[in-house]
Amino acid sequence: MSERILELALAATGGGETDRTLLEPLCAAAEEAWRRRLREDVTEEDCGEALLCAAAFTAAADLAAGEGGAASFSAGDISVKLDGGLRRAESLRQTAERLMEPFVRAKGLWAQGVEG
Repeated sequence: MSERILELALAATGGGETDRTLLEPLCAAAEEAWRRRLREDVTEEDCGEALLCAAAFTAAADLAAGEGGAASFSAGDISVKLDGGLRRAESLRQTAERLMEPFVRAKGLWAQGVEG
């Protein structure tokens, strides 16, 4: 499964062989992280392609965030701020979460059966 995730991550980043070296461990880590978040009643097979895509998008997001997307400059009265890498990373993470939402435990703190 990991080779397919790597292929998808490379496609998502538009990267080439230079990105492959960093994406390989990122893909493995993302795949393992998604596996650990699966609900007890869900198997990897239940997720189908969603698990592959979510792991690939998570790895691509990690790579994009590491590119240091924030930059700014000013010229006279005009200021420009670019955060393309960080924005792309957040979008990829949101897509991964949306894909896996039916299969994983909720992230964060929640309580069941607590009366307010």
